[in-house]
Amino acid sequence: MGIPTQTVPPQTGPAQVPAPTSAPAAQRTIHTAQLVTAMLRSSSHVSDLIFSPGRAPQIEVSGQLTQLKYKGLECLSSQDTRSIANDIMGKNETPIRKLEEDGSADLSYGIAGVARFRVNIFKQRGSCAIVMRVVPDKIPGFEELNLPQVLKEIVDLRNGIVLVTGPTGSGKSSTLAAILDKMNEEKAYHILTIEDPIEFLHRHKKATIHQRELHSDTPTFALALRAALRQAPKVILVGEMRDRETIEIALEASETGHLVMSTLHTVDASKTVERIVGVFPMADQQAIRARLSKAFRYILSQRLLPKMDGQGRIAAVEILRSTMRTREYVEKGESEGKSLLDAMRDGSTEGMQHFDGEIDKLIRAGMVDFETGITYSTNAGNLRLEMADFLDERANRPAASKPAAQDPKRTTEIEIER
Repeated sequence: MGIPTQTVPPQTGPAQVPAPTSAPAAQRTIHTAQLVTAMLRSSSHVSDLIFSPGRAPQIEVSGQLTQLKYKGLECLSSQDTRSIANDIMGKNETPIRKLEEDGSADLSYGIAGVARFRVNIFKQRGSCAIVMRVVPDKIPGFEELNLPQVLKEIVDLRNGIVLVTGPTGSGKSSTLAAILDKMNEEKAYHILTIEDPIEFLHRHKKATIHQRELHSDTPTFALALRAALRQAPKVILVGEMRDRETIEIALEASETGHLVMSTLHTVDASKTVERIVGVFPMADQQAIRARLSKAFRYILSQRLLPKMDGQGRIAAVEILRSTMRTREYVEKGESEGKSLLDAMRDGSTEGMQHFDGEIDKLIRAGMVDFETGITYSTNAGNLRLEMADFLDERANRPAASKPAAQDPKRTTEIEIER
């Protein structure tokens, strides 16, 4: 399949960072695999690793950055980050070329027996910076991700479009992977994915899965999606619907009997519809609305909220489902009293839910702090009113101690066994 994943041998024994302290930055050698392994093992719930000139190596845990100071790497130089970037890219010509020509490159990186990462390397102020998103080896399940059980019905869909939306880092890829894995277990289908880069590795189970990666297996999403129509898949996963051509072909695929799943970087279901329609000229938008209203089956939007106990984050999921009412609102556009949010609020019996309702539940269940939940809500004023009874009750009970907030500027000194 030609996945451009740079993989290094497994690490044995304690994680070590053998960076010499006496060598100048321009001369010293950084052992990237050992450094990455040590960073990953420095804390639980690490979601990202960041290498930036002028900073110590950093990890992100529950949305907060922490610097990890290793001897000789207390402050990374531009030569250090370039060396790490070169190690990660190896001899993979595609990201090397993309970095030089476009200023950024996406690729996968793996350390055998430790972890896999989705990596973005980018130029800034004449140097390189690197962000590494941790990709779990094990595909997460519905319960682990706190996904509503109604979403298991997606597995039985025969055609149409399912979209998972949300900001960067909101768990879109994990949700799609969980749905696809369940489909892989239950359906004797041919499933084709087009990703940039490949994150979760799906092995053949009951289904047959082929995973194609942008740049190494195909030059564009649109070209791969067009080719997919001739490759007899029942299900097509497109990593992201980035442009008009990809959206058009995705609609065509859904209209010709395929189930198409993809992602968009939008904040909620309503904005997702407007984003799709908005990429087309005004003269075409009504026709696109009509096609989308018939094609969409689910639009899921996600936000990850920090847990009250400080142990990771939890998903709040908004679900817009295809019904007679929602199809009408997509086709004709929203108006006063006829919004997709209204439909989701009224649609609990049809498997729909909206962000503020889910955040309300998380707060009342003690999973999320009230003020934290408010900052992630769609309409903070309305949510405060809806939770007036909760606030009154809280005011009348003894104050509970909250976990100490994490200082985003804190530095952790890590002793590495040598």
